[in-house]
Amino acid sequence: MKSTLLHTPVGVRDIYGEECKNKLVIQERIHELFKAYGYSDIQTPTFEFFDIFNKERGSVASKNMYKFFDREGYTLVLRPDMTPSIARSAAKYFMDEEMPIRFCYAGNAFINHSEYQGKLKEFTQVGAELIGDNTSDADAEIIAMVIETLLKAGLKEFHIEIGHPLFFKGLVKQAGLGEVTVEELRELLENKKYFGIEDALANLTISEEMKQIFTEFQEYIGSVDMLGKIKKYALNEESMGALERLEKLYHILEIYGMEKYVSFDLSMLSMYSYYSGIVFRAYTYGTGDAIVTGGRYDHLLSQFGKEAPAIGFAVNLDKLMVALVRQHIEPVIEENKIMILYEADYRAKAISYTKELRDNNESVMMVRKRSNHTLEEYENYARRYDVKKIVFITENDRKEITVKR
Repeated sequence: MKSTLLHTPVGVRDIYGEECKNKLVIQERIHELFKAYGYSDIQTPTFEFFDIFNKERGSVASKNMYKFFDREGYTLVLRPDMTPSIARSAAKYFMDEEMPIRFCYAGNAFINHSEYQGKLKEFTQVGAELIGDNTSDADAEIIAMVIETLLKAGLKEFHIEIGHPLFFKGLVKQAGLGEVTVEELRELLENKKYFGIEDALANLTISEEMKQIFTEFQEYIGSVDMLGKIKKYALNEESMGALERLEKLYHILEIYGMEKYVSFDLSMLSMYSYYSGIVFRAYTYGTGDAIVTGGRYDHLLSQFGKEAPAIGFAVNLDKLMVALVRQHIEPVIEENKIMILYEADYRAKAISYTKELRDNNESVMMVRKRSNHTLEEYENYARRYDVKKIVFITENDRKEITVKR
C-alpha cells in the first residue's frame, strides 16, 4: 500500500525527543520558581467566547484570532492570550476577595499570524498574574520574577525594557492634541520612527517646549538617570507621576539586587489595549522578538465585574527555547533511566525487578529482547533515549551494562 506523508499546517510543529525534553525541563523549573514566590496554579479553557477577547479586553486583532461556532451559534475563539481568561476567572470565583491573589499558569495560545511573518501560530506561554495589589512593590515583585525566570532557564545575557504609557498620555493631554494626531504619534513611537514626529507636529499650535519634549523621545531610552533629566520640563501630574513610579520601581529592584538587568524606554506604549500602567519586555540574543511581555492592567477585571488592580507577565516558551539553542545553552539534566532487557522466558523476573525499582522512584523502561537484535544494537537504542544503564535479565543473574555517551 502506498503511504501518504502527512504534514502539519503552516505555523504549527511537532516537538519531540531532546527538544521536547528540554522544553519540559525549563517549563518545570519556571513553575518551581513561581511556587517559590507563593503563586497558585490556574487552568482556563483553550477556547472561550469571542467577547472575552474583544477590542477593549484583548491583545490581538479579531482577524488574527481562530474563530469558530458551537452548535448553538455562539462565536468561540482559541485563546490568543491568557490574561483576559484569568481576569474573567478571578472576577467569577474571587469576587469578594479583597487581599492579593497570585496565579501562575502554563498553556498554549493561538494567533493566526500572516504566513509571511514566519511566526508560530501555536505557542506555549508560562506566566504569572498578581491581582489586587496596585503598589510599586507588586511591580517590583513581577519584574524580579521575570529576571529570576530567565536566570533559571540558563540565560546569562538579557535585559528588561520598562515603559509607562501614562507618560505619553499625560503629554498629549497637556498639549491638547487631537485623536488623529495622538494615534499618529503613538504609531511613530511604537515603531521607533522618531524622524516622523517633527513632521507630525509641524503645523500644530502647541508650545515650543512641548514640541521639544516630543522630538526628544529618541533620547528617552536608558538608565534611571534619564528619568531624572526629563523632570526639568514643566510636566503635568500624570506624566510626572509616571516618571516617579518608574524611579520608585528601580529603587525597589536595587533592594532585590536586580537593577542591572533593567533599562527604561518611554516610547514603549501600551502593547495591549488593557494595559494601564508600567509595561515591559525582555530581550536576549538569538531572537529578534521579546521573549517576555507584561504590564499592569488595573481596569481589565472591572470589565468582568470585579474592581481590582493587577499586573502580570507571560514568557513565550518557544521563543525562549530558540534563544537558548542559538546561545548554545543546554539545561543540565540528570538522567537515571534504566532499561530492563529480558527474553520471554524470564518475563516474570523482569516484571518483578522492574516493579521493585519503580517503587524506589527509579525511571525504568522494559524491553523484550528480540533474537534478531544484538546487545550492541540495544546499547545504541538505549543511548538514543538517554538510558544510563541496561540490566539484562538472565536465568540466574542480572548483567549490568553502563551505557557510554
